[in-house]
Amino acid sequence: QVRLVESGGGSVQAGGSLRLSCAASGFTYSSYCLAWFRQAPGKTRLRVASISSDGSTIYSDSVRGRFTISVDKAMPALFLQMNSLKPEDTAMYTCAVDRAYCSYVYDNYDYRGQGTQVTVSS
Repeated sequence: QVRLVESGGGSVQAGGSLRLSCAASGFTYSSYCLAWFRQAPGKTRLRVASISSDGSTIYSDSVRGRFTISVDKAMPALFLQMNSLKPEDTAMYTCAVDRAYCSYVYDNYDYRGQGTQVTVSS
């Protein structure tokens, strides 16, 4: 059973940075897709970034150039470095893992964490 636990969220002023972490226990897949999703109040949960086992990354247009997704296979853990944060980045951020595809649909992922809140003030 895979368990995902996010950390690193918090409150920051616009222009600041945060680094989110997602610790993955019970994760032994050689082929996978790891992703970060976010959901703001009253809005749809959207994929922010994903990284597959071959190192390929996908970013949403809204974060490309500001956010960087990475994985430490030894731990294993997933990270999201968020720079130049904007108030519109305020959301609950959740990590997810799938054994096959980098879907943009949250419910398609095999395992999902509980989330960590990010709040960006102007």
